[in-house]
Amino acid sequence: MPLKMKLTAITLDCADPAELAAFYREATGFAPHPKSDGDFAGLTREDGLFIGFQRVDGYRAPLWPDRAVPQQVHLDFAVADLDEAEGLLLELGAVKPAFQPGGDRWRVLLDPAGHPFCLTGGG
Repeated sequence: MPLKMKLTAITLDCADPAELAAFYREATGFAPHPKSDGDFAGLTREDGLFIGFQRVDGYRAPLWPDRAVPQQVHLDFAVADLDEAEGLLLELGAVKPAFQPGGDRWRVLLDPAGHPFCLTGGG
């Protein structure tokens, strides 16, 4: 029987925690965590889900889709309109790589630290 576990936090490595937290705050509407400092920043959703961003010296951004520097982790976000969400996220600083394996089903974008994340329809 599997353990009953509730996901409570996701933490991403990066070079600039405040910058990456600002990007995801604008993208998600999560609230800033009060204990953020220069080496760590966090965001909290109303139900308690926490996304953290921690400074790593010598951080190397993932290379998408090249595996020379693996993607390490990626997040998936359901959105109502793929085109609208993509446009807004690009304005916030996301980048759309040329390689898009999802066709019309999902989009891959890169956050300002280079982490791939996906947008899927149906949100």
